[in-house]
Amino acid sequence: MDLITMSLLLLFVLCLLLGSGLWIALSLAGAGWLAMTLVNPNPGLFLASAYWEATGSWTLAALPMFVWMGEILFRTKLSEELFNGLAPWVRRIPGRLLHVNILACGIFGSVSGSSAATCATVSRIALPELRKRGYDESVAIGSLATAGTLGIMIPPSIIMVVYAVAAEVSIVRVFIAGCLPGLLVMILFSGYIAIWAKLNPEKQPPLDPKISFMEKMRQSAQLIPCAILIIVVIGSMFVGWATATEAAAFGVLGSLVLAAVTRTLSWSSFFESLAAATRLSCMILFILAGAAFLTKAMALTGIPAALAQLVAEAGLGPYSIIAILTLVYVVLGAALDGVSMIVLTTSVVVPIVQHAGFDLVWFGIFIVLLVEIAEITPPLGFNLFVMQTMTGKEQTEVAWASMPFFLMLVVTVALITIFPVTLVTGLPDWLLSR
Repeated sequence: MDLITMSLLLLFVLCLLLGSGLWIALSLAGAGWLAMTLVNPNPGLFLASAYWEATGSWTLAALPMFVWMGEILFRTKLSEELFNGLAPWVRRIPGRLLHVNILACGIFGSVSGSSAATCATVSRIALPELRKRGYDESVAIGSLATAGTLGIMIPPSIIMVVYAVAAEVSIVRVFIAGCLPGLLVMILFSGYIAIWAKLNPEKQPPLDPKISFMEKMRQSAQLIPCAILIIVVIGSMFVGWATATEAAAFGVLGSLVLAAVTRTLSWSSFFESLAAATRLSCMILFILAGAAFLTKAMALTGIPAALAQLVAEAGLGPYSIIAILTLVYVVLGAALDGVSMIVLTTSVVVPIVQHAGFDLVWFGIFIVLLVEIAEITPPLGFNLFVMQTMTGKEQTEVAWASMPFFLMLVVTVALITIFPVTLVTGLPDWLLSR
């Protein structure tokens, strides 16, 4: 059987399995099993070794740790403290408290690593407060839905860990590379809010009374525990004191101490956080294991190398390849979650990207941004589901409210493609070479 026929057959089988409602992990393994039987008479041995290699990695131990840290903080008063601590400093900026949505999601995302958790947690506090004060509901909903995606861009990020393991690149390097793009996204979001507020002054409530500088500092003191946790987790990796796995363990310990000091975590919620983290971690690890088997099978068939060669012979330039991959990931994002998008495509896409001369760390940030876009793309955008549940609005209404911020993410993708070293790879190269 030639490679083109084999590729079409495997694609058909994979789509058939996914469309039947079979678990994504089993669908990946099933397609891998078929690919392996076409080139090897004993696929069972490869299945066992692929599953063991995919889940027995010490590097991957960071994943359940970061997930658990986010689950613990999700059950504390962190988001309420973030809102109250940030609000005094934005009262005189056009858009005022709407900027707190962006800042709070950025800060909470840096200690949660989850888009849905960031969106739900901050929305739970911010939406009632914004409604009570008379802010435009459409902009509030749109900013929260899209700013929630910062949970997977601001390190530490679950999606970044999954990509780094799948593409076999440094987790710490990918984490550092995500800092400037994450900051850029926050600036673009806040910039849009400021411009919108200037153009629509009638849709904002009256100015709040002035408060003294000391009162602002008193309210901002609530940010200190969160700031310390961020410094410990991210700073220890950036300066080389700890690996990603060790930093994740520090993060769990710090979140437990934070919860104990603030007395916001009971034994019941502790076991709930542990159970939730176990479920999510097992799901991701199962998907990674299925993808690892499919990757090994695809490598033996020679399909990824053939596709990379086909792209090279087609004479497509690097930017043309990136444009095509952008369209592919946006389409995939309408039907798959971020983890599945990454593990499903890595085995085929990475050889093509390497052949085109792109840095794999840069490509990781590129994919994360596309996953962010997927989070607010109907019909399966997770953040759209979250905001639909939080507001009672129709998904189409939430999607339209998110559209201006969606465009800001598209602008970010364009900027990191045009300035890859300045915005992405330059910072990790500089920090890790010192």
